[in-house]
Amino acid sequence: MNRFVKGIILLSLAAFFAECLEFVINMILARELGEHGMGLYMSVLPSIFLVVVIASLELPVSISKFIAESNSRLHESMLKHAFQMTAVCTVFSTAIAVIILPFIPVFDSYHPLIRGIVIGMIPAVAFTSIARGYFMGVQEMGKIAIANGLKKIFQLVGLFLFFQWYSFSLHTSVLISLFVLFASEVVVFVYLYSQFLLARRAVAEGRHVHLRRNDVLKRLLTVSIPTTGLRIFHAIANAIEPFLVKGTLLAAGVSSTAAIDQFGMLSGVAMTIGFFPAFIAHSLMVVMIPSISESYAYQQYDKVIKRIKQAILITLLYGIPSVLVMYHFAEPLTHLFFDSIKAALYLKLLWPYFLFHFFVMPLQACLIGIGLVKDAFYHNVWASIVSFLMMYLFGSMESLQMVGIILAMNTGMILLTALHYITICKQLGVSLFLTNKTGVPTIESR
Repeated sequence: MNRFVKGIILLSLAAFFAECLEFVINMILARELGEHGMGLYMSVLPSIFLVVVIASLELPVSISKFIAESNSRLHESMLKHAFQMTAVCTVFSTAIAVIILPFIPVFDSYHPLIRGIVIGMIPAVAFTSIARGYFMGVQEMGKIAIANGLKKIFQLVGLFLFFQWYSFSLHTSVLISLFVLFASEVVVFVYLYSQFLLARRAVAEGRHVHLRRNDVLKRLLTVSIPTTGLRIFHAIANAIEPFLVKGTLLAAGVSSTAAIDQFGMLSGVAMTIGFFPAFIAHSLMVVMIPSISESYAYQQYDKVIKRIKQAILITLLYGIPSVLVMYHFAEPLTHLFFDSIKAALYLKLLWPYFLFHFFVMPLQACLIGIGLVKDAFYHNVWASIVSFLMMYLFGSMESLQMVGIILAMNTGMILLTALHYITICKQLGVSLFLTNKTGVPTIESR
């Protein structure tokens, strides 16, 4: 069994365990926070993740790609420069966050300490990114799997202990939920970084080649900047979406409280259930980035196509049964959270969104691996524009409301999948069935 398959199996098993814990975590949150509290929690979460994405600079992707494509003697020098860059960026990011966060109105309706939680996440996530990227690059997926499991275990235990022993007001409960999330990130940092220091000590003992700082930074940032731009755009879109959805529902005649409740059911219940099988897609993405990068760098194009076919087959094997189960068992699944007919309806209507999302993640990993990060960024921009326009157009109709919003979400995800897939086929010079059209894959300058 090769490293690619072993990595997928290992990460998938660990991610399945983590997703089971995530499912229980969201059940606890739903019951403790209620529909309105869950809406508040899910509304602020994208804004927090936006800050975290900016802090990480997508170093896991760029470092893993660098390591997968390079000789091991280059790793130590690259890691040294990456650490220095991360330290400088973390200082600036933290200082800017301290200055700007008090003036961001998104946090005004929440407990003031939430801003402190966001600031504390910046250094933890930034330095964890170096370790995560290294282990992805050398394809030691076991450590990534353990870190993901530790995060969910700590989060579950923390929430259970807080809410089991004490009773809090709504705003304090939201604060505690976010604090536990921050503490779980610290646990991941301690574990991964300690393992990274041990691994780096072993690397440093061997022979290594010194690289110029500017060369390393250029190579890392060539991947990090567009990938970070992609993640920032995605995070901004996710941060805007709650307010767009609520504003659209208000335009359709829904009250403010009902709009927040409906968004809580959509994001906190339907999306939680629908994204449950995505742990396999995420595992595929993590494993495919270094694998595709290595194969493409050494012009092993047949291997690249083989990996894409494997990813598509795996996605079909788990994706179709998953959406069938969601559709036919929507009522009992959503009743684990709330006794709500609307949540079950949302889950049923979202099946195309979830199915195509499972395909998007490995396809995006392939685009990153073959150096088409900018294309992935443009695809996400166009898909989001189409989705948001349709959201307001159909969601503001009194006859559709949330159904119109879900229709727009489905359309955007299908469009994104199609753009990714067509671009990959064009770059590799193959047909839509991944059969060779020209005899030799096309290498385009981008």
